[in-house]
Amino acid sequence: MRERTQKWQAQFRAFHTPPFLGGVSLRIADEAAVDACLESVEGYFSALKPHFPALENDYLVSAAWRGASLDDKKARIDRSREAWNAIQPDFNDIEQKMLNDILPEAYAVVKNAARRMCGREITVCDQPLGWNMVHFDVQLIGGVALHRGMIAEMATGEGKTLVGTLPVYLNALTGRGVHVITVNDYLARRDSEWMGSLYKYLGLTVGCIQNDQPSHIRRDQYQTDITYGTNSEFGFDYLRDNGMASSKEQQVQRGHYFAIVDEVDSVLIDEARTPLIISGPVMAAESNHQYERYKPLVDQLVRRQNTLCNRLITEAKEAAAAGELEQAGLKLFQVQMGQPKNRALTRCMEEPDLRRAMEKAELSLYADTQKVEFF
Repeated sequence: MRERTQKWQAQFRAFHTPPFLGGVSLRIADEAAVDACLESVEGYFSALKPHFPALENDYLVSAAWRGASLDDKKARIDRSREAWNAIQPDFNDIEQKMLNDILPEAYAVVKNAARRMCGREITVCDQPLGWNMVHFDVQLIGGVALHRGMIAEMATGEGKTLVGTLPVYLNALTGRGVHVITVNDYLARRDSEWMGSLYKYLGLTVGCIQNDQPSHIRRDQYQTDITYGTNSEFGFDYLRDNGMASSKEQQVQRGHYFAIVDEVDSVLIDEARTPLIISGPVMAAESNHQYERYKPLVDQLVRRQNTLCNRLITEAKEAAAAGELEQAGLKLFQVQMGQPKNRALTRCMEEPDLRRAMEKAELSLYADTQKVEFF
């Protein structure tokens, strides 16, 4: 059964982002790196050929490029990137069709694994527990409903936890990560160890998010095929990744592909009424360091602004004395925009002629709605 799991995983791995989309800098790469990249191209496109019959054989035959020049090899990689980007929008539909095609066999594999595990003793939350569960037909139907994005209502004792193993296993084969959302940390840990024994028997990896885990542990848990956790932990990790993390390395989640929600009415209705609000500690040393770093530049900018505004005030007064009120009004408006509380500007505004000239300049500048710059 593990061999079957590995076979399916290899089929879906062809749809993952390949290294040749950005892993090699062609301007500086040596020929060995380019050859390795071309081998990657050949492997990915060979796997995709059954799904895209019209795909050029140019990407599939290694003998065609082994004797080519380095520039030709780089050009071939560039063309492969363009071809990949052209077919990538169809990947999701193809993956879903593949999942639907293998669903009966995949569910049979999970049921057979559960049957073979009967009688085994596993450890769940530090307590020994015997495995004695095999999927009933009604549970198989529930698994089909969950895979299709539906809500499956089941009474307590009908085996909701076991039902979830079917669509979770199926979608975990894609290698994109499956999240199983529970209502508290205990259930997340219990189910990750209880149902996790079945997944591990089938060759999948299982992780569990707990409230007290540091970031590097969380990142490792998200890298597994199946990750258990509470809705709040998944939500807060998402907020931290998208609101507080300043680099890719600081993020813990790797994406959102498929999720199973236990107690869906509680999670999506009752608890959803409480918003997730996140805040973090302010690193005083780093924060002050940033201010100290930019303070001299800001001081220099302010001094230049003061000098410029004072010069414009002087030029405005000289223009007014020469009877050029239009020019004086334009310069006063520049001061108004750059330093509205300038004392010399305030005194100039006490003179009616200068005030009218500045207001006229402002109206003329704002009248042209197509103007990109004022000055």
